[in-house]
Amino acid sequence: MNYRHAYHAGNFADVVKHSVTVALLESLKRKSTPFAYLDTHAGSGRYSLSSTEAVKTLEFAAGIKPLLNATDLPIEFHAYIKVVRALNCAEASATSVYPGSPLIASTLMRPMDRLILCELQAEEARKLKSEFIGDARVACHQRDGYEALGAFLPFKEKRGLVLIDPPYEAQLAEFDRILEVLAEVYSRAPAAQIAVWYPIKLRQDIEYFYRRAVTLPYARILLGELCLHAPNTALRLNGCGMLLINPPFQFETTLSAILSVLAKTLEQSRYGSTAVRWLKSTET
Repeated sequence: MNYRHAYHAGNFADVVKHSVTVALLESLKRKSTPFAYLDTHAGSGRYSLSSTEAVKTLEFAAGIKPLLNATDLPIEFHAYIKVVRALNCAEASATSVYPGSPLIASTLMRPMDRLILCELQAEEARKLKSEFIGDARVACHQRDGYEALGAFLPFKEKRGLVLIDPPYEAQLAEFDRILEVLAEVYSRAPAAQIAVWYPIKLRQDIEYFYRRAVTLPYARILLGELCLHAPNTALRLNGCGMLLINPPFQFETTLSAILSVLAKTLEQSRYGSTAVRWLKSTET
């Protein structure tokens, strides 16, 4: 595996993924009963924005940084921004550390909730385990996250969130693997709440993914996209999206609010766009 997220930490794709994930976790917290969170590709947990890798690309400068500088953000962003600022100094615009999905989730989750974190790459897994030493809520596993879904689902808590966020090194084959795994999960946990992050480069590739995703047996599948450029070249990341299986009731409203703010705050070209729609829904 050659992908290293240190080059991309805090970029616009991270902001999309994490702001939506936070909204899903906050929704789960509205009930008093415990829940579980499973991250299939957890990474190392936190990233230095002063590292050689981050400084080389400066992707966070067009991602989390303008969001921290924004004023009057809607309530959907408050918990996410609070987590990021808590890891940095008091100055609102200062960023020296960016949290990965596991650290964000652990900060938000309660003492009774449970985190299952999977990371296959040895060095990343070592850092991940070091990050959560002493946290009894967290179990870190150096293993294939896709395979772990069969081992850990359904959750003993009866509710929770699965985040699937692979590096997409296999390009289009990664979409095939995700769809295969999602179909397998249905037989074990048809009501599981699952969030899948995916890159958008070429529109035809994403539409093919959607056409196959709609054949999955789940009753409710919602998608949200943010594109900063027209999705017409495979040479760069033009946008990204979240495929949400069994999302909370009326979550499409929350998703639309999040993506609208990000489109305005992170705008890079006149070809930017957002989209929120149901692939399948019992509510429509």
